[in-house]
Amino acid sequence: MVFINSEGKFNDNSYLIDGELYRMKGNLALYVIENNGARMMIDAGEALMARKIVNKLKEFGLFPIHKILLTHSHFDHVQAVGKLKKIMKEINIEVLASERAIENLVNPEKMNAYFGYKVDPIENVTPLMDGDIVDLNGLKLEIFDFFGHTRDSIAILDKRNKNIFVGDSIMDKYDPDTIIPEFVPPDFNEDAYLNTFKKLRKLKDTLKSVSLAHFGVWKDNDFVKILNEMEDFHFNAKESMIKWYHENPSLEYITVKYHEKFIPNSKIHTKDNILGLQFVLGWLIDGLKYAGFI
Repeated sequence: MVFINSEGKFNDNSYLIDGELYRMKGNLALYVIENNGARMMIDAGEALMARKIVNKLKEFGLFPIHKILLTHSHFDHVQAVGKLKKIMKEINIEVLASERAIENLVNPEKMNAYFGYKVDPIENVTPLMDGDIVDLNGLKLEIFDFFGHTRDSIAILDKRNKNIFVGDSIMDKYDPDTIIPEFVPPDFNEDAYLNTFKKLRKLKDTLKSVSLAHFGVWKDNDFVKILNEMEDFHFNAKESMIKWYHENPSLEYITVKYHEKFIPNSKIHTKDNILGLQFVLGWLIDGLKYAGFI
């Protein structure tokens, strides 16, 4: 197994920082890319953790940050932007995101209403398109539209280090025993999602690792395993949850069935502490409803 979930430097230019979403370790990975004194953080986490994130940046010699690139507009990836900019007010931090994310970032009311988390408007965002290059003092990072999980998801390809940062656009694989699919509302699109799988597979020969937001860096054989399993897992999870919903729409029932089938050995969502999994699966059931599968 080649799975990196510990904080710190994991290739010549990249660092993993644990964003500790919901104050839980190993729940949200933030990444910092550094080159020739320029530093860009991928995603921002939740506002509650902003000062702790800053302390970690200082610990690893990554303070201050010059750019924040958002993989998509969900609250857990963007909420801390405003607070981080205030803490690092001496730096005019550039915020970058997909051009399709701009509306949600400037007018977050729709996302706030669905997720129940308050995200303040994020303005003056540099829009990114498929094929754009972000030049970090000579390290060229290519942007890919990785739609599906959301219609504003992007990936960041680092050809020099043969790594790609994908946010939530593929799967959540917190550890070898804990895997969660990505059909989260309010704008999951399966056709776009499957096309993203094709895009990632086409990049296989240029890559050695994939960096997931939830959670960690999967390298070499483990990276290949993710490529091989992502599509089958999506359909298996989707069809199973639809079946269980029609058997019994109780979220408790579906959660028990999911745990038994997909993650019986999870140390994050254990059989005796399953409420966190139930919370996540509630979103997934809503996602299937929004997409018209239920």
